[in-house]
Amino acid sequence: MKCPFCGYEESKVIDSRPTDEKERIRRRRECIKCQKRFTTYEIIESVPILVVKKDKSREPFDRDKLVRGMLRACEKRPVSLEAIENSVSKIETLLQNSLDREVTSDKIGELVMNELKKIDQVAYVRFASVYKRFEDVNAFMDELSSFLEKK
Repeated sequence: MKCPFCGYEESKVIDSRPTDEKERIRRRRECIKCQKRFTTYEIIESVPILVVKKDKSREPFDRDKLVRGMLRACEKRPVSLEAIENSVSKIETLLQNSLDREVTSDKIGELVMNELKKIDQVAYVRFASVYKRFEDVNAFMDELSSFLEKK
């Protein structure tokens, strides 16, 4: 961090605390060269993730939409909201940590199916039936067979 007084590029952190909004960190620093103190603020840079839909349109990633979809798949199943929230957090972290700023809805669907497979098998099949748009019972049975073979 460059000192605003002498321009030296090294300083040490004396105090660090979150701001009232908890969205930034306030740091008191001391220049190693001139020993003058100054304050800096750090913010987390959030780069939005865009979801590329099947029709090639783009929309911002919406965590709540993901939670609602998983809740619908887990309706009347013994799955806690906490388990769904944890799965959505894992998916969101994977997306944030990837270098891609655009992700296809297909990729998100695959990630959701992987998480649901771990949580509840019935919820997985429900989600897969909507996500993969099964045309008939045979397509549905093929997915079930594939799922059972991998298990």
